[in-house]
Amino acid sequence: MEFFIDPVVFLAGKTGIEQKYIRHLIHLTEEGATIPFIARYRKEMTGNMDEVKIAEIREMYVRFQELEKKKGSVMETIRQQGKLTDRLEQQIRECQDLQTLEDIYLPFKPKRQTRAAKAKEKGLEPLAAILMKQENGDVEGRATRFVKGEVKDEAEALQGARDIIAEWVNESEAARNRTRRQVEREAFVWSKVVKGKEKEGEKYTDYFDFREPLKRCPSHRMLAIRRGEAEGILKVGIEVDDEQTLEGLERIFVKNDNDASRQVKVAVKDAYKRLLFPSVESENLLLFKQKADDEAIRVFAGNLRQLLLAPPLGNKRVLGIDPGFRTGCKVVCLDETGQLLHNETIYPHPPHSAYKQAATKIVNMVATYNIQAIAIGNGTAGRETETFIQNLRYDRKVQVFVVSENGASVYSASKIAREEFPEYDVTVRGAVSIGRRLMDPLAELVKIDPKSIGVGQYQHDVDQVKLKESLDRVVESCVNQVGVNVNTASKYLLTYVSGLGPALAENVVEYIRENGKVKSREELKKVKRMGAKAFEQCAGFLRIEEAENPLDNSSVHPESYYIVERIACDFKVSVKDLIGNEQLCSQIDPAKYADEKTGLLTLKDIIEELKKPGRDPRRMAQVFSFAEGITRIEDLQEGMVLPGIVTNVTNFGAFVDVGVHQDGLVHISEIANRYISNPAEVLALHQQVRVKVIQVDRERKRIGLSIRQAE
Repeated sequence: MEFFIDPVVFLAGKTGIEQKYIRHLIHLTEEGATIPFIARYRKEMTGNMDEVKIAEIREMYVRFQELEKKKGSVMETIRQQGKLTDRLEQQIRECQDLQTLEDIYLPFKPKRQTRAAKAKEKGLEPLAAILMKQENGDVEGRATRFVKGEVKDEAEALQGARDIIAEWVNESEAARNRTRRQVEREAFVWSKVVKGKEKEGEKYTDYFDFREPLKRCPSHRMLAIRRGEAEGILKVGIEVDDEQTLEGLERIFVKNDNDASRQVKVAVKDAYKRLLFPSVESENLLLFKQKADDEAIRVFAGNLRQLLLAPPLGNKRVLGIDPGFRTGCKVVCLDETGQLLHNETIYPHPPHSAYKQAATKIVNMVATYNIQAIAIGNGTAGRETETFIQNLRYDRKVQVFVVSENGASVYSASKIAREEFPEYDVTVRGAVSIGRRLMDPLAELVKIDPKSIGVGQYQHDVDQVKLKESLDRVVESCVNQVGVNVNTASKYLLTYVSGLGPALAENVVEYIRENGKVKSREELKKVKRMGAKAFEQCAGFLRIEEAENPLDNSSVHPESYYIVERIACDFKVSVKDLIGNEQLCSQIDPAKYADEKTGLLTLKDIIEELKKPGRDPRRMAQVFSFAEGITRIEDLQEGMVLPGIVTNVTNFGAFVDVGVHQDGLVHISEIANRYISNPAEVLALHQQVRVKVIQVDRERKRIGLSIRQAE
């Protein structure tokens, strides 16, 4: 593709990053390197950019390519019209943003039949040009010469000329930029309820007569307003001081004080009201919607990252329970690898109340299958089931955890679940998912569409393509940050490993099924279609437990094994003895081993990995208990101080589960005894907190909580 501007110079200018790092990043991108691979194994080439910065620059590069492609099509369209001058071509070539390019293109853009186009067809463009000069006050005398053909009289001639001038004003870059600046500085966004929709749109009551400075409108409010508009409940718009804006436009176009100038003044006002402001209004509503989308996606991505990196229990035998009243509680027993050993249904709650029978079954299952922990879904009957389980006596110490059910029903009805458990129904699959989430949240949650996990705000209202790209990037980042045991991972988890994807992941699983466990990273090259590039991208993120070479179970990339072998040789120990020996590793001088292939940044990473090989960056799971006797919203009283778990973090606050099947809201003003601009500064998903109940609206099922007052 031909570039009119050097992408390296362009991106370096926009980001302030050295050109050599931008050049390397573009080269790596063109070669097909993934973001996790570049961030971890190509630090010297990018100046130690993190994944966020790499993703940001790659997105900028994609937008740059789109801009350059658009420039080409714009020039071709203008060239076909015979209007592409050298100066105009230079302007287009040097353009650095899409909005400016659109402004340049606007006068040449093919249009539908406008009022100005009709006036031009009647031959009134010369009259418009005469009026724009504003040299003569005798406008009627000038207009008389154009009264012919389809033009009936002077008034029609002047109207047509004003229509043409209005279009010129609308297409003026100076006029559009002045109006944009006015909107940016002083515009208010407003919304009003559509007449007759008051009852239907009751949840939008706050926006029935709403007005706020546009630049101060937070993303969640903008998305709420736009959702109300999309549902036909609200009318939404932007308003500015029209007189002030018009005065600014008149200073650009009205150059005299005569009849011609007054015609231009009328045309400017018409252009502003009919063309310019509606266009800039739509542009700004779209722009602020995009900003709101970006912010909502950022919040969702941050929450998803925390959820995926939630503390795992690890390889323990787990009993998973999907609670229920009428239909009973579905119970499954899983081995250390998450394989289903046994399942059945118990009915400890009303209307069945088979308490003793259910208790006997649970105690027997714990003993028979050597259960070490119990995972209980936090949905319907979750609190009651937790109480039931906690009151039983077992033949061993058993930890009890309450696990989020969000998305479990989506998984249990999915194609993935049917492939994993074709002979079981959705209820058993749901209980398995709950149990596995405790063992390894990341490995289980990758099977579910992130949008279904319920940790975002307005996720169905934002740009779905951008949302999917962002969330997929988060999943990929988390999977590669933790690393994957190739011999136990599902193909769904392997899909997100750098360089693999669905087809290669399937081939890896198929290879293990046919040949048994992979014994070394080198053996991965035997997997069908595992080329040199794919191996380079994935090898460092795949772990081979009990491999002959201990580095195969670390994050040290095979391309750097020779360095570790040199270090071991210099210290007169084996690689096996070097790994995990913190005292020995602390004596390594990275500068001594730096070469053209491996720089200091990568060497420091290697040394840290040698100290604690295969370290899981996640914390370990902790037991949590809700307050006893608080199971329904009716049990809550204002002033109570309760333990809770953060279930969602948004821009306006955080939602906390206190065990009553209805999350309460901690508004941003009630989070801390100091000003915070973002709840994520101090709160994380699944964080255990203490909250004070400050409001209970049982009718609307709304709970107001405060962390600040609880302290």
